[in-house]
Amino acid sequence: MTGTATEPGDDQTVIALPDTERGAIQSIERAAMVLALFDQHTRTLSPALVSERLGLNRTTAHRYLQSLQASGFLNASYGPGPLVDQLSGLVSSRQQILALAPTMLRELSDRTGLTAVLSFLGRSGAVVGHVEEANAGTIVLTVRVGTVLELKAAQSRALLAFQSDPSVISRLHSSLSPEEARRENLELALVRRDRVAWADLGRVGLASVAVPVFGSDDVQAAMAVLGTTTMLPPSERSADRVTMLREAAEQLSAMVNG
Repeated sequence: MTGTATEPGDDQTVIALPDTERGAIQSIERAAMVLALFDQHTRTLSPALVSERLGLNRTTAHRYLQSLQASGFLNASYGPGPLVDQLSGLVSSRQQILALAPTMLRELSDRTGLTAVLSFLGRSGAVVGHVEEANAGTIVLTVRVGTVLELKAAQSRALLAFQSDPSVISRLHSSLSPEEARRENLELALVRRDRVAWADLGRVGLASVAVPVFGSDDVQAAMAVLGTTTMLPPSERSADRVTMLREAAEQLSAMVNG
């Protein structure tokens, strides 16, 4: 059945979708949730894993995997399929950034003595795309490529603060309590003001700071450095390293927009 509904005081008419269309949209959303299970630890999927992570029965999980495989999103072993490769090849800005970033991140790491990282926004937060580890020192702080970072990570905040689509922030913050979401929105406002984001992960002795990399229309990536709180305190003492980070991100943005 179809119909319309309006909220009190709202002049806009809302059209209710037929049941068949709602079912199709739900299937697409669930397929996206299945694909979002890929991360640095999960390179292939299985009915058991999908069932456990998404709360589906195994028969339904297996049906989704088979459908995604038939559509080209997954390969025969339920890893990323040829359609994923085709789609990622179309993301020209991201490919350009990944081509330019390694040299710039290496230079940034050498200048700061810290590990330098580049991330892109994924479905549930920033996803690490490239890492250049610090060469100096006996202890190296690092993160794996493909790691999905928390919402309070510096790179997630840098990416979300400059999103042009508010629904992206609303969707990601839906997992937070109302008070947590309110505080996080205040943090994003500070990031927009200062154009720099600090992590708030509650890990003693570790610190990270990130800045946005812009394309022609929107934020494209986040560049960050990782270190100890002694090397990277959120105070004036780390101003030189933050300035180096800003300069590297601005240079990368300029090259992408070239």
